[in-house]
Amino acid sequence: MRKFLITIIVLNSIIWAGLTSLAKADDYNKAVIGHVIQTTVNGDKVDTEALMAAELEKLMHRFSIEMVSVLQAYLPAILEGVAQDLRLKNDKLHKCLLLKGSKIEDDC
Repeated sequence: MRKFLITIIVLNSIIWAGLTSLAKADDYNKAVIGHVIQTTVNGDKVDTEALMAAELEKLMHRFSIEMVSVLQAYLPAILEGVAQDLRLKNDKLHKCLLLKGSKIEDDC
């Protein structure tokens, strides 16, 4: 009986050591899925609203960082387009002010 218990303890130790060395901290999705499955098997209720909120927060953070890099790449073109629109609006306003009260009031 004693030999059997020692064998079980040694096998459990080897399995535990093997499984803990295989677990990767960066494998987030598998960890979340495993936690949900384990919680469901244990009979506890999974807070799906909190889980979805955390996942959406994670996605929004990733996409916001991506958008910052895209904006950084295209910022000169965006600013040039904004400046051009402002110049066109200013020119149209100036034209309307010059033509105010005359017979040639097109687009004003």
